[in-house]
Amino acid sequence: MRILIAIPSWELLAGARAILLEQAIWALAIMLVILPLGWVFGQRLGKPLSQLAEQVRAFSNFDFTQPPRVRSRISEVNNLSVLMGRMGSAIDRFQQITLALSHEPHLEHMLNEVMEHLVATAEGRSGAVYLCDDAEARLNCSSRYQGAHYPDSFVLDEAFKQSPEEQLLQRLDTDHSYLVVALHDRHKALLGLLVVELSVQLEGDFRRRLQRFVQDLSGTLSVAIETRILFAGQQRLLDAIIRLLADAIDAKSPYTGGHCERVPQLAEMLLCHAEASQDGELASFTMDDDQRYAFRLASWLHDCGKITSPEYVVDKATKLETIYNRIHEIRTRFEVLWRDAELECLRAQLSGGDAEQSQRDCRALQERLQAEFALVAQANIGGETMSDEQIAELEKIAERRWLRHFDNRLGLSLAEQARMAAIPEQAMPVSEPLLADRAEHIFPWGDKKPPVERDDPANRWGFDMTLPQHAMHLGELYNLRIRRGTLTPEERFKINDHIVQTLIMLEGLPFPRYLQRVPELAATHHETLDGRGYPCRLTAEDLGVPERIMAIADIFEALTAADRPYKEAKPLSVSLDILVGMAEQQHVDADLLRLFIVRGVYRQYAEKFLQPAQCDTVDEARLLARLDALSA
Repeated sequence: MRILIAIPSWELLAGARAILLEQAIWALAIMLVILPLGWVFGQRLGKPLSQLAEQVRAFSNFDFTQPPRVRSRISEVNNLSVLMGRMGSAIDRFQQITLALSHEPHLEHMLNEVMEHLVATAEGRSGAVYLCDDAEARLNCSSRYQGAHYPDSFVLDEAFKQSPEEQLLQRLDTDHSYLVVALHDRHKALLGLLVVELSVQLEGDFRRRLQRFVQDLSGTLSVAIETRILFAGQQRLLDAIIRLLADAIDAKSPYTGGHCERVPQLAEMLLCHAEASQDGELASFTMDDDQRYAFRLASWLHDCGKITSPEYVVDKATKLETIYNRIHEIRTRFEVLWRDAELECLRAQLSGGDAEQSQRDCRALQERLQAEFALVAQANIGGETMSDEQIAELEKIAERRWLRHFDNRLGLSLAEQARMAAIPEQAMPVSEPLLADRAEHIFPWGDKKPPVERDDPANRWGFDMTLPQHAMHLGELYNLRIRRGTLTPEERFKINDHIVQTLIMLEGLPFPRYLQRVPELAATHHETLDGRGYPCRLTAEDLGVPERIMAIADIFEALTAADRPYKEAKPLSVSLDILVGMAEQQHVDADLLRLFIVRGVYRQYAEKFLQPAQCDTVDEARLLARLDALSA
């Protein structure tokens, strides 16, 4: 112990310390080697987990786009990556299905898109949707995705209605495995059937879960299908009602039949060429489906206000025409004067006068009456412009008197009696002028004055029209003195008022948002580029391409129409010459009219609607030169 205690510690523990130092050096060397290797292996093992974490983070941020598969040597990580990829893909496809159900307006496009995503989600091979056609009692294939083996239709018999899923499985071929789900509407009626062809390798549990998923989805799909069917049905109903109204307006007058049908077709012809044009301002013109549908409705409704226009005004072929041609009344008065001349001749002879002279005077008076009636009858036709001399002769003829022996207050309606109440009665017989503008011929506005003047407080539509003094003036001399045509200012206003009524009627309808411009489009075809049109005196800045197209279509149809009593149908050359003149006066758009001629729209319309005699040769070069001069 003494010797041991006497030995120095450094000498005693020198070997142990050497061993410890050697072990420490080896341990440090091993650590320096192991740590990089561990870091490398950790990175290789941790990277897939980091990628999975990123995928989970993307899912938490509602990003379900399918990520690339994570590769790892750890099978559990690979399995988790596959499952997460399938989950993200399923959620993403479910979102796409939801978007298609909510946003795609067309039924067939919606079904095709839904079937594509549904088949991919189910890991299927193909799919189809059959919809019921109750009118034909058939089940028709409305969508088919990668499946040419699906029949086009089945007979919708009673067995199908009782157990549709089982019946469809029995009638499909047995070479494939199918998942069939029935689609029902909100009234539990059979709407159709959804078919998905599955892989034979799918496990039973997955098939059952897929069955539940598709059944849950079928409710939403059924509602989407029913909604689109109802929407399509409502659209067809709206189109049918609009065409019914247009046909009723055409049928109301035997002379304007077909106008409301021809104008839309001509307008759509020109619209198609305007959209395809790459020249000038039309190069940037385009319309989507909703805008085209609004234009189509507006073209069918452009004259719906004519339903309020009296037939005798719309169809007025002579100046004295109301519900009937009053020239017959005037002829009767001339007949009375003829008889009076004969009676006067006989009285002169009975009183001992010169018989021959009396007869000569009678014949001379009757000849004058014949000439005067011929002038009145000619003026009544309204085919030529009345000169001042002709009007003076009419006024001179009107000064002739005739005796009325019968009370003109008998046999009247209550309305006529009310108008006659303010007129003093006269003792019979009454001497009256041959052509009269009587007080009862004038109809005041009263409380039915339309709000069309710009300063009228009730005018909330922006109308700017001149209101005639009276609502109606049936005066015989007043009507015969019409200088051109057959309409008085009051009747011309009544004709023009149809566009006012069109705008008022259409603005009262609850059009959906995408059809809000229908009233405006329908009520501007009588506006002109120079601001002199009606009903609102709009200018070129206020009129878009659709409005200008509507104006050209309406004018060209009116010029070439062969069913008007007050004018002859004009040939193509004359009609286009008039339209070019209107373009020179800034009434219609010159660029659209040039397109109308260059693309031959007028010829397409003529081949379909005009009589062969109207289809004459058109000097297009001369017309286009006049239009080009406007641009220069």
